[in-house]
Amino acid sequence: MRKKTFIAGVSAGLLLSVSVMTSMAQETMPSPAVETQDQKVQLDALVKDALANNADLQAAEARWRMTEHKVIPAGSLDDPRLSFAMSNYPIDSFSGDDTPMTGKEIQLSQKFPFPGKLAAREEVAGQQALWYRDVYQDARLQLVQKVKDAWYRLYFQQHAIDLSRENIDILNDVIRLTETRYEVGTGLQQDVLKAQVERSRLQDRLFNLEQQRTSIVAELNRLLNRPADTPLTPSKSLSATVVETGLTKLLSLARRHRPLFSGYEAMVDRYQAQRKLAKLDYYPDFNLFAGYRQREDIPGDPAEGADFVSAGVSINLPLWQGKRREAVAEADSALRMARGQLVDFGNRVDFTISDQFAQLTKNRKLVALFKTGIIPQAEQTFEASLAAYRVGDTDFLNLLDSLLTLYRYRIDYHRALSDHERSVARLEAAVGVELGSATAEN
Repeated sequence: MRKKTFIAGVSAGLLLSVSVMTSMAQETMPSPAVETQDQKVQLDALVKDALANNADLQAAEARWRMTEHKVIPAGSLDDPRLSFAMSNYPIDSFSGDDTPMTGKEIQLSQKFPFPGKLAAREEVAGQQALWYRDVYQDARLQLVQKVKDAWYRLYFQQHAIDLSRENIDILNDVIRLTETRYEVGTGLQQDVLKAQVERSRLQDRLFNLEQQRTSIVAELNRLLNRPADTPLTPSKSLSATVVETGLTKLLSLARRHRPLFSGYEAMVDRYQAQRKLAKLDYYPDFNLFAGYRQREDIPGDPAEGADFVSAGVSINLPLWQGKRREAVAEADSALRMARGQLVDFGNRVDFTISDQFAQLTKNRKLVALFKTGIIPQAEQTFEASLAAYRVGDTDFLNLLDSLLTLYRYRIDYHRALSDHERSVARLEAAVGVELGSATAEN
């Protein structure tokens, strides 16, 4: 009689554990509005820290600024040249008053590129700076997406860990129940062994989940430029973002807001300017100079030691046409490359948006299905199996299967919710704008 009472007590304790597991979220969570706001504040703070401290983003900004500083020098004239010479001094005396041509000369010269070359060089450098500016702006979007992605993965890992621990506790109760039933002759030893094996499998899964959580925390801290072991605790609930913008509109928005589209257009303009510069290289540059020669008084010199002035112009002779033809051909190839990269980038963005929009739609439906249909039904099935097992109307394998099925569905619910938000983050990075509003999902 005492053993039967103990069995009933264990069964009641097991049923109580399941009831606590299925209702604890609703009982301990703050209101959806408060939790949603706290989650947004927490994630926004992480994003802000990443944008301020990420080393790779800082390097991208420095590279952009570096190319900006090349624009003015590219459009500027070369420095003028000032030269000083002592001309026509006789080697036997090195005297300045022996011959009429002896004198000290100072000369100033300035090189002037053929008209249009400076403007073309400045445009090449300016478009290059615009490319790196847009690369930096796009890197900001990708960094925000990486932070959000890691955060949502951390949310799933933490919930998977919590659910695994809860399920291990329930399996411990199940093991005690099967052991007691075996002792009194109403159960089978294989039921005890089966429950112990499932508990060990869950423990193995828990170890893997904890390792993965540690790796995600280290990854997120790397993005934030923090020590790898800095603790991070995700929100207890997650808000599903409602994206009301259709696929066609998203594809159109990307063309206007994704920075790399204008970046690739700047690359095309850069190679067009480079081709123009290569064509202008067929024409000569000019070098203007002016000089002044100071002479000593020389007896018998008709000019009586008068000083001389001189001025002139020199040009380079663009005789070697082969290298100029190759420079034009290089620019033509680069222009085709840039145009091809622009088209390919557009295709890749369109694919990413279409793929993530499909993933988002699927996961949104899964979240609703798990929350309103599958999980409540699985909870009822398990509670019914437990009640039937207590009175001997079902075998242990059915009870264990219903427990593990409930566990998998709860895990799948949080995975679908996490994947939904990860798809939203990828869409935002691909389109270049923040999307939608949030509704609380516990």
